Amino acid sequence: MPEQDPSTITAESLPELLENDSAVKVAGIDVDGILRGKLMAKKKFLSIAKEGFGFCSVIFGWDMHDQTYFRELSISNKENGYRDLIAVPDLSSFRRIPWENDVPFFLISFHDPDTNGSLSACPRSLLRRAVDKLTEKGCGAMAGAEYEFYQFRAPQSHDGPERNSSSTASFLRDNPVNALPSLTEGMFGYSITRPVHNQDYYYGIFDACEKFNCGIEGWHTESGPGVFEAALQFGEITAMADKASMFKLVVKSLGSKHGITPCFMAKPREGLPGNSGHMHVSVVDKAGKNLFYRETEDKEHEWQDVRFLSDMGRHFLAGLLEGLPDIMPILAPNVNSYKRLVENFWAPVTVSWGLEHRAASIRIISPPTSSPKATRFEVRVPGADTNPHFVLAAILALGWRGVEKKLEISIPPLGKGEEVGSQGDKGERLAKSLKEATERFMRKESIAREVFGDEFVDHFGGTRQHEIRLWDEAVTDWEVRRYIETV
Repeated sequence: MPEQDPSTITAESLPELLENDSAVKVAGIDVDGILRGKLMAKKKFLSIAKEGFGFCSVIFGWDMHDQTYFRELSISNKENGYRDLIAVPDLSSFRRIPWENDVPFFLISFHDPDTNGSLSACPRSLLRRAVDKLTEKGCGAMAGAEYEFYQFRAPQSHDGPERNSSSTASFLRDNPVNALPSLTEGMFGYSITRPVHNQDYYYGIFDACEKFNCGIEGWHTESGPGVFEAALQFGEITAMADKASMFKLVVKSLGSKHGITPCFMAKPREGLPGNSGHMHVSVVDKAGKNLFYRETEDKEHEWQDVRFLSDMGRHFLAGLLEGLPDIMPILAPNVNSYKRLVENFWAPVTVSWGLEHRAASIRIISPPTSSPKATRFEVRVPGADTNPHFVLAAILALGWRGVEKKLEISIPPLGKGEEVGSQGDKGERLAKSLKEATERFMRKESIAREVFGDEFVDHFGGTRQHEIRLWDEAVTDWEVRRYIETV
């Protein structure tokens, strides 16, 4: 019997849907974009499917390595006893995990137990709130995601032949990072032959993504040792964010089965390009018509780059340009993120835009080089280390702010052949460090506070301050090698 369409699933239809199952897996998403969840007995899941269940708030009170934040934040702390949040399963997110014997899987969203409203820092809820502003005006949003990632072969375990991410972590405790072997060597983007070297893994990811409802549109090697790139199938923006999170889960899960450690760090290797996480966004009406496209070419505008961009599209672009510097911790959330955002490494470093310009922060994709229905913005600042729900929420919130305020584009487009950071580029230089970015994000007059509210900014900013403090206290291999003998 074919599975039920997820959009039609209700609490009442669950018993039939799960008739042959004994357990259900559920997971929510934390601020770092990491899935946190558990396996539940079917009977338990059926009892909480409608009202939700208690989920320890500590996942919003600790970092990616389960270390509680040095400065406790309001959602989860000692004073409130690290109380439970209300975790509500999203029944429309149903899928089965093909590499785990098709166990049923549902995503959850987190609610505040005091108000029963959406939790300020819940990634899925933040994006939902941004989308709701468009829905009120009869609009919706579409999105696409692209991820690049390095892959390393996990070294042989001393305890046996099995190799996985745990053995990689163990290896790195006793060996330099650069000793970790890449899946393939050398630079060979768009290779037809390289995927044959790891054929079961390469095709296994493609097939598993299709079965797990996070289908890949394009899948190829990228320029870099052991680097792959995936473009996920374009779709409605909230579903797209979920699929981006699911894609990382697929890759990491299958990688562990093949002795491969996928790495979504923004810059894992010195001297090589980093891992991008480009996002594509457009706005549509109820009928699905693209609202960024201008049906009659505007030949009078001073910038030909926007001649096929509607007034809404221009205002949306202006909102992105104005707000981009204030939301950088979302687009570059880790200390390492800023190693990617440097000049001359295929990553934008200024507030910049242009028609089909891959050196700019925001690339316009529109006629005459694409079809009207494909008119959209590609935001090229984010790395692969980002939380897709936060990134898409930020893009949508900033762009819609521009639409509501009817903002005008404030800087000229990046000229063809002109690199970001060049003399002709008039755009503001984006933050060079997580500390600089977080200070701007958290300041009183930040646009981030305007579009997301103080509660979210204070929480997420506090988590970034934690990362900064850990980095400030760290002593790196570079420092020891450089100074151990000579100073």
